[in-house]
Amino acid sequence: MAADQSNYNYKVVRQFAIMTVVWGIVGMLVGVVIAAQLVWPALNLDIPWLTYGRLRPLHTNAVIFAFGGCALFATSYYVVQRTCHVRLVSDGLAAFTFWGWQAVIVLAAITLPLGITTTKEYAELEWPIDILITVVWVVYAIVFFGTIMRRKIQHIYVANWFFAAFILAVAMLHVVNSAALPASFLKSYSAYAGVQDAMIQWWYGHNAVGFFLTAGFLGIMYYFVPKQANRPIYSYRLSVVHFWALTFTYIWAGPHHLHYTALPDWAQSLGMVFSLILLAPSWGGMINGIMTLSGAWEKLRTDPILKFLIVSISFYGMATFEGPMMSIKTVNSLSHYTDWTIGHVHAGALGWVALISIGAMYYLIPRLYGQTLYSLKLAETHFWVACLGILLYATSMWVSGITQGLMWRAVNQDGTLTYSFVESVQAMAPFYVIRFIGGALFLLGMLLMAYNLWKTVQAGSAVEAPIPKPV
Repeated sequence: MAADQSNYNYKVVRQFAIMTVVWGIVGMLVGVVIAAQLVWPALNLDIPWLTYGRLRPLHTNAVIFAFGGCALFATSYYVVQRTCHVRLVSDGLAAFTFWGWQAVIVLAAITLPLGITTTKEYAELEWPIDILITVVWVVYAIVFFGTIMRRKIQHIYVANWFFAAFILAVAMLHVVNSAALPASFLKSYSAYAGVQDAMIQWWYGHNAVGFFLTAGFLGIMYYFVPKQANRPIYSYRLSVVHFWALTFTYIWAGPHHLHYTALPDWAQSLGMVFSLILLAPSWGGMINGIMTLSGAWEKLRTDPILKFLIVSISFYGMATFEGPMMSIKTVNSLSHYTDWTIGHVHAGALGWVALISIGAMYYLIPRLYGQTLYSLKLAETHFWVACLGILLYATSMWVSGITQGLMWRAVNQDGTLTYSFVESVQAMAPFYVIRFIGGALFLLGMLLMAYNLWKTVQAGSAVEAPIPKPV
């Protein structure tokens, strides 16, 4: 049956939005389990597929690519239709991206606990799954850019520029970094070796942060913050400068993950310099997002959705200050390999990515089902529970990391190490308990959200929105 071209395609948006909540709970539950294992190691029950080494990549893949990925698919499909005044170019291809992406997630959930992995961080999935990811991503690009090309609005809104950069850059990063020589159906070896493999991996790894976890979510910021605040973006000119400066600069920052390694010193320094330059476009974007509330600050008192969106931008600003600071070689000599890095990552992942995704889902799902949100009070509770969870998690890891770094470099007068490694591990024990509590609180917030949105969906029914007629 031919699609009704007078309505937007909300079906695929609904599917991805619901799975954003589902996979968010799954990914964060696994995170809480492995946080608990670091406090009580016996919790792995001596079962190989429940060990920390197996579950940790499952956690990172679930929160980044399942939770974050579904949020990006849902919001980009919604935004590109609404800002172009056309239906998605192909309902069939859009449906393929949904089912294909869920297949990738399920295959990851099966293979990673079984220990089937390439061992490359954030790119652990083996070559058959990598090929499926590539196919789904190419189809995603066809749907997104095909819709842009059919647009009825001449202007391409800035959110779509960020979504476009995220789609193109992630495709390039994935294909280049995942190049491998298959040894069997479930085992392959990287096409690169030694320091070149490390350099390409962290070019990919940091730009997965830069484009998957930053550019894509900035697309969310540039649409949902003005919509929820009912205010125009603070500076459209600044948003364009933000886009070009960010997309050019981010791609060079990867070497800062390889300070004090076999990577040539000039490459390390280049990564550090570009990381420091990144502070300017990042803070320009943060200012643009927060200042959109100019003239409407009072809405923050009563609107929990705006709280999620604006506080997420604040965390974006904090994380993009901390990252460049940690890339400075002298700071990195203290922070590298410590829990400080874990604190930094989660301030960005929970504070920026998760909070803005949650705000977007609170905005989207009621509209997709023709209802107002079941309980604003419950959403407000979720906000404060989540913020407390992030505070406990990040601060405990900051203190833990700095303690580790100082203990590892402490030496006696005769040049011997003051502390053994085991002593530094023992010193971390109370901080790991606090980290577990913080993660559990954030997971509790996700469960409150799921209940709130479930009651909202129950009270409504799927709606179709008409496409405005050209004036």
